[in-house]
Amino acid sequence: MMENNRSNYNRITYFIYCINKFAAKYKLSAKDSFNYLHKFGGMLFLDEFYDVEHQLSFNDAIEDLTLVCKNNGGYLQ
Repeated sequence: MMENNRSNYNRITYFIYCINKFAAKYKLSAKDSFNYLHKFGGMLFLDEFYDVEHQLSFNDAIEDLTLVCKNNGGYLQ
């Protein structure tokens, strides 16, 4: 059970870093960044592909999030 808690902590921490890095890149607040990522499938993508994405650089992850959101109707470039 302890390992599962650590795994969840790592996953949540990674999501927070990605939200904040995405916000910085597009000059958004953290709240607006999360809302955008949630609306256009970025958060679902991060959750589904965490095992792969967390091994990439944050720049690569942000590029992936940008493409996923764009493919789902997002407008940030």
